[in-house]
Amino acid sequence: MSDAKHTTHPSSHHPSHDAAQHAGHEVHEGPIKTPKQLIAAIVASFVVPVIVIILLTNFVDFGQKAGAGSDGMSAEAVARRLQPVGSIEIKDVNDASTMKNGEQVFQAQCTACHATGAAGAPKLGDDAAWGPRIKAGYDALLASALKGKGSMTAQGGGDFSDLEIGRAVVFMANKSGAKLDEPKTPAAAASAAK
Repeated sequence: MSDAKHTTHPSSHHPSHDAAQHAGHEVHEGPIKTPKQLIAAIVASFVVPVIVIILLTNFVDFGQKAGAGSDGMSAEAVARRLQPVGSIEIKDVNDASTMKNGEQVFQAQCTACHATGAAGAPKLGDDAAWGPRIKAGYDALLASALKGKGSMTAQGGGDFSDLEIGRAVVFMANKSGAKLDEPKTPAAAASAAK
């Protein structure tokens, strides 16, 4: 008997040899095996998140939906939601009832600086600081207030009319030793002149 060894060359392939070689290793395959499955997976990866987002936005209540017992869809509620961001207020300078007096304007506009003396503003009631300004006259005081002076920005064209700013100037000057008359509305000044 001859002891012949059976040798295999690495280049030779035998089906039984490949099966034996891979028997120890698991074959790794993905769940997608056909092009149709690949297309379906790609489409689903886009469609499913969109559907989830739509469902979540319908589920979440942003406070805009009208529920039982609310007036969310009433004409007034809809009008409030649709109103413009800003509004225009027109004042009639001849209507004394719409005009603010000097103290009201001072409290709303001037008190931040003139109550404390901030930024070099003369304090309300400081006769020494207001004295030279009062001697310059009402017209000079009003011009400084309307056009601005030093650190004070121009007050003309703001929330208050020139007449209302003039009333605040007279209020501050009178609290600091002046004896000025409060400016009148144009209609009141015309009727006083007659």
